Amino acid sequence: MQVFVYKNAEEVARAAATVFAAEIFKKPDCVLGLATGSTPVPLYKELARMNHEGLIDFSRVRTYNLDEYVGLDPAHVCSYRRFMNENLFDHINIDKANTHVPCGIGADHEADAKAYDAAVEAAGGIDLQLLGIGHNGHIGFNEPNDVFVYPTNVITLTQSTIDANARFFDSADDVPRQAISLGVGGIMNASTRRFPPRSCARTRTCSSSWTRARRACCDSKRYDSRHCNARGGRWRGHHPHQRAGRAGDSLARLFACAQAGSDVDLWARDGRGQAH
Repeated sequence: MQVFVYKNAEEVARAAATVFAAEIFKKPDCVLGLATGSTPVPLYKELARMNHEGLIDFSRVRTYNLDEYVGLDPAHVCSYRRFMNENLFDHINIDKANTHVPCGIGADHEADAKAYDAAVEAAGGIDLQLLGIGHNGHIGFNEPNDVFVYPTNVITLTQSTIDANARFFDSADDVPRQAISLGVGGIMNASTRRFPPRSCARTRTCSSSWTRARRACCDSKRYDSRHCNARGGRWRGHHPHQRAGRAGDSLARLFACAQAGSDVDLWARDGRGQAH
């Protein structure tokens, strides 16, 4: 795991776009795993800018999103398909037939989940996965738990997740109670994972089970397992504050790490100089 600390969220967006550009340069028909929410929006704007300036080409890229609400039509203002169209796909030269978001309105959600996993596998797996950590530690809509669900699955949302997402709806009562989400297996099988910056409102607390999985992945790739210490059920080990000396790492170094397939964790500092 390579950790980079930047002055603010805008610099993190540029850094994240560099990681994506490196993957596209390396493999023009790469498979990108994408996420929704407010955190990746600056990244998507930067990717659109780079595309408009001819720096990167999405014409052969394929994408698979992490999740979608159950019961929301793709045209619904709060659906993740519409979010991706409005924030990225409508602004780049990607073939929308190559963009995929789980189906939340099918007659058989379990069958749709299996079909999504089969589609990802048929595409060769995800080359680069964008991830965010929810307020309660969820990744995708996979809630913290002592037992992992590895395939794509239908998840009943916790009240804390419903409350956190209520700001996007007219009220908390309008937030769907279920979502279909790429499972832990699909996430951990991605060739490279990138975690976006933590905002001040987000917790760094993760369930010990999540951290054990991250540690296992690190060990399997011969990374230093201290990056994924599960002690106390919290994210410990090499905290970004301990890596402050690397805050000035150039985008060229980040680009090289991305092309080498290293997992990267990008952090932004707040007004007090703290990394989030």
